[in-house]
Amino acid sequence: MAVKLEKMNRSELEALRSDVDKAIVDLRKKEKQDALSAAQKAAAEFGFSLEELTGKRAGKGAGKGSKSEAKYLNPENPTQTWTGKGRQPNWFKAAVSGGKSADDLLI
Repeated sequence: MAVKLEKMNRSELEALRSDVDKAIVDLRKKEKQDALSAAQKAAAEFGFSLEELTGKRAGKGAGKGSKSEAKYLNPENPTQTWTGKGRQPNWFKAAVSGGKSADDLLI
């Protein structure tokens, strides 16, 4: 699928970037769930649960101090996220001071 970037205006390019960033986040979630399922299946083949092998509960909200879901995404680097709790990361501060609103950075 060839996209002619030079034929697109800035708003179209920004919308495309936003769509790509969202697709990357969604794919990462799916890959993570697939990896968890594969690990559970492998453990079951040996007669164990993943929880027995790791000493932790698997899945969402596993144990004490489980991480909150990410709420904000760095548009420049989709691997950087923030839950909205605690100290604001530098990329978030820079984006807001650069004219973006917090709503623009929501996942």
